[in-house]
Amino acid sequence: MQITKQTRPFRKDVPEALKWKVEDLFVDGQAWKAALKQAESSIPAFESFKGKLHTSSSTLLECLKAQEALLEKLVLISTYASLKQSEDGTNPENQANSSLFAALNAKVNGTLSFIQSEILEMPEELIEKFLEEEPELEVYKRNIKKILSAKQYALSSETEKVLASLGQIHASPYLVYQNSKLADMSFASIKDDNGNELPVSFALFEDVYEFSPDPSIRRKAYKSFTDSLSNYNNTIAAAYSTEVKKQVTIANIRGYASVTDMLLESQEVTTEMYHNQISVIFNELAPIMRKFADLKKTQLGLDKMLFCDLKAPLDPDFNPKTTYEEASETILEALKVMGPEYSEIMKKALTERWVDLADNVGKSTGAFCSSPYGSHPFILITWGNTMRSAFMLAHELGHAGHFYLANKNQRIINTRPSTYFIEAPSTMNEMLLADYLLASTDDTRMRRWTILQLLGTYYHNFVTHLLEGEFQRRVYKLAEEGTPLTASVFNDVKGNILKEFWGDSVEITEQDHMTWMRQPHYYMGLYPYTYSAGLTASTAVAESIRENGQETVEKWLNVLRAGGTKTPLQLLNDAGVDMSKPNAIKKAVAYVGTLVDELADSFN
Repeated sequence: MQITKQTRPFRKDVPEALKWKVEDLFVDGQAWKAALKQAESSIPAFESFKGKLHTSSSTLLECLKAQEALLEKLVLISTYASLKQSEDGTNPENQANSSLFAALNAKVNGTLSFIQSEILEMPEELIEKFLEEEPELEVYKRNIKKILSAKQYALSSETEKVLASLGQIHASPYLVYQNSKLADMSFASIKDDNGNELPVSFALFEDVYEFSPDPSIRRKAYKSFTDSLSNYNNTIAAAYSTEVKKQVTIANIRGYASVTDMLLESQEVTTEMYHNQISVIFNELAPIMRKFADLKKTQLGLDKMLFCDLKAPLDPDFNPKTTYEEASETILEALKVMGPEYSEIMKKALTERWVDLADNVGKSTGAFCSSPYGSHPFILITWGNTMRSAFMLAHELGHAGHFYLANKNQRIINTRPSTYFIEAPSTMNEMLLADYLLASTDDTRMRRWTILQLLGTYYHNFVTHLLEGEFQRRVYKLAEEGTPLTASVFNDVKGNILKEFWGDSVEITEQDHMTWMRQPHYYMGLYPYTYSAGLTASTAVAESIRENGQETVEKWLNVLRAGGTKTPLQLLNDAGVDMSKPNAIKKAVAYVGTLVDELADSFN
């Protein structure tokens, strides 16, 4: 394996065809700044509504319409700033524009906080009267009801305004984490067996070395990586401890029974659904993943199975190559089952520069999809000319297809469903691509490779993020019991989780205890476990498509079009999946078991 300091192009040198067409949002930075200024100038108009929302249904409607119009502008403005920062974070103008939007957003949140406060202060009978006499309020009904459902936890309007204005302060633990990770953290280089010096970075470890077929390189890189983590153990522990204390304190002052209840409320998920998702997978997937780890140890001829060996490739010499154009055709063929409307969206995404493909200095790592209302989605990916990149692209196209349909069929206030549902449409596309590839080949190695890609998806959602969810669950429990949250406490919690899950199949060391520091998701509420919820749902729906074809496809498309007009439980029920009980989770875990079994058989 050869890692060298390759020359990465600057953004200005990347061919236009390989860039997303951000000009579809604003033709240039000047147009963006003009929109920013125009949005800011509309804020004072909301003063005329303060203290008056209870006076008539027409006043309430007029205020909500104004809020919605401002939101539509802000979404385009924020997306442009975010995309520009993601395409080149080293550009001073992009950095400055991100700060300009952050300041505007804090101002907007502080000014508009009165809307929720005044709705909460209105008698529910008056709200019902307004909804009856003003038909145009119907589109806002679900959001109004969501506000009212939290009425017992609301604070005074003055306090709510202060909390809203402190948004940037509340985000500081995450900023400390990100700055420590991306700006301050450095890693010692390593040497290969020939004495060549190889650089190590966060991105190189997670994107390259962790998947190295060479155990010496893999383990040396892991030591360099965790040695650096240890240098920041107390700093990042202090940041995360502050984040946890913040959430627990807010839950207490609002009167929630627990911080978990508070964080689940916005997801519209019951505590039973939350605990089912984590407990069932943690307990029932563990034996399957231990079998997977044992298989890797045997096939790779390892002396022992270490935590850093878990992502080592099982068939490193087989990595199907493909161009972006070839992969696009394959994806389009795989998604034909979704029908002509969905296929047309996918074709537009792949051919009309919705996707940012090239690598360049300052570009964000990983992949994501941003889907602003009033425009088309934008996908960031660094194309690697492999079928693995095709799976990543199919995943992000799933997000794009979902929000393209939701944005087309719903008003902006009703487009986004609960995070509990968000990863279902994206992983659905991965399921369909895998089904297509498996049906298209009898080649043992290609089938094995495709199964490994699927297992990679399940590992990401059902192991990596699920264990993050279990980590959060235990940490919040300790916090509410009054246990001081220190680096050693976090390390012990993570270490115990890894030992319980992997058992004797993986040797867990002190280095592994610190790997909780790798992930940013702990600063995003109870987000990690939702990855497994989305994949549970897509596993069930994909199976239903195999069995029922077009009938299930139409149900699924209607669910995507519904956006955020229903709770996640209702959306999934409409798709034929009952997530109120653990059955779907158990079936998804069992399916992973069949994949591991077929993988094992492929070596016999």
